[in-house]
Amino acid sequence: MHYATHVVSPLMAMVNGMAEYVSCFGSGTINDECARRSGSKFAVESCHIKIKESDVAAHIWRFLWDTARQYRESVDVYGSKKSFEWQLITGENPVLHTAKRPESEIAERVEVPDYAHRLPEPIRKFTRGVADEDHLSFIQGGGHGGSHPHLVNEFVSALIEDRDPFPNVEQSATGPPWAFAPISRRSTVGDRKSARLLGALRRDPKASFV
Repeated sequence: MHYATHVVSPLMAMVNGMAEYVSCFGSGTINDECARRSGSKFAVESCHIKIKESDVAAHIWRFLWDTARQYRESVDVYGSKKSFEWQLITGENPVLHTAKRPESEIAERVEVPDYAHRLPEPIRKFTRGVADEDHLSFIQGGGHGGSHPHLVNEFVSALIEDRDPFPNVEQSATGPPWAFAPISRRSTVGDRKSARLLGALRRDPKASFV
């Protein structure tokens, strides 16, 4: 699961947690050209992440190459009172499920609020658009839900206020993919054993995965 940048970090942020270990599976086979470019032969890559000191686990799956599916970067979150599911089709609204309602009223389409008011005025407009909407990073990334100016604001604010940003260095080392991706890929293409993260990262960058 190479370069899962916009997938792993939000999951760690939502639970304010650290990834302890991962277990991954690959499914199906893509064409040779796509496999050469991506470095993976699988059509579907599926990964489970154990959150350290928590009963919560995260599930990531990706269809990136040679698979009939509309491009979508999304997240679903499930809880006892409410659950959120990203829209399946671009242009639709996501679904919010509320417990203790009549069955026909549990699910409803909702519009996600724009939190631009939390940002400095000069960058508020970037939650709804970018300077160059024809740029490949915007076309393929779908704008990432207006997150870009929030990330920039957090990074710059941390520097000005002389504090750790969120996520901080340690969270960034075990959540996002520059550490996570090679380990999850090892688990995907290997013998299906879980790949433990924390010991390998903190004690020995060259440690073997078991």
